[in-house]
Amino acid sequence: MSDINSNQKKESRLLRKLRMTIFVDKSFEEIITFRFAPWTLAVSVVAMAILLIAGVTILIAFTGLREYIPGYPTGEERRAIIQNMQRADSLINEVELRDLMLRNMRDVLRGDLPESAWRRDSNVTLTRQSLAAINSEKSGAETKFVREVEQNEEYDIATNADAPVTMNSELESTFFFTPAKGVVTNHFEDGHYGVDVSIAESTPVLSTLDGIVFFSEWTLQTGFVMMVQHDNQLVSVYKHNAKLLKQSGQRVSAGECLALTGNSGEFTTGPHLHFELWYKGTPLNPENYINFELEK
Repeated sequence: MSDINSNQKKESRLLRKLRMTIFVDKSFEEIITFRFAPWTLAVSVVAMAILLIAGVTILIAFTGLREYIPGYPTGEERRAIIQNMQRADSLINEVELRDLMLRNMRDVLRGDLPESAWRRDSNVTLTRQSLAAINSEKSGAETKFVREVEQNEEYDIATNADAPVTMNSELESTFFFTPAKGVVTNHFEDGHYGVDVSIAESTPVLSTLDGIVFFSEWTLQTGFVMMVQHDNQLVSVYKHNAKLLKQSGQRVSAGECLALTGNSGEFTTGPHLHFELWYKGTPLNPENYINFELEK
């Protein structure tokens, strides 16, 4: 019974009418009178607070008053932020293009298919295995046509790698530093795009020209390999090293020590340096430009 009475009292307090009157101080003349219930007062206060917050938010968001708020960026600062974001995106694209170029050069020098040849676009990516399968699936008519051509005509078709360049007039004035001196055991020929110089292990391997190292890693077949990009689209390659002394991205000078000779990799029969020289994607005979033999 007492609980019922207490609840009725609370309800009566919320529903009972209140009056607020404004009088003149001296004459007690009534100016205005407000009549309200307690719950309507609470609702009115909440509504006014919401309207006030919404109004301030609109003023800050859509007018220039926001620039006077401490910590809020000005128009110039926002423009600078956007420009920096655009520059960052451009730099990221440039770095990705450079990395792709370096990977393609590495694949070409390894004898693999370059990445740009099997990546058509961002939506369709072909693996080397799928390309091999596609190339192997030739129609009967195509195979017959190729056989007829081979029987009736003789073609001398060669890739850049199968058509070695001899003395190049553009490079005659270039001075090549000798990477290492020793005994040349294997010369430049078809399928062997460099020279093998037999030399004692841990002999310094020197850079033939100024350039930038773009590959300095271990490979299963040729061991520790270093590749250097030079001016005039020249690339020098140093294989079967025992230790690499430079990392990718480092700039080197002609005659600077790059590595120590060794006997690393599967394709080796003893301590030696395998040296290659490439010009515009075509292998050159290094002996046309460099003397590897020891002076007697």
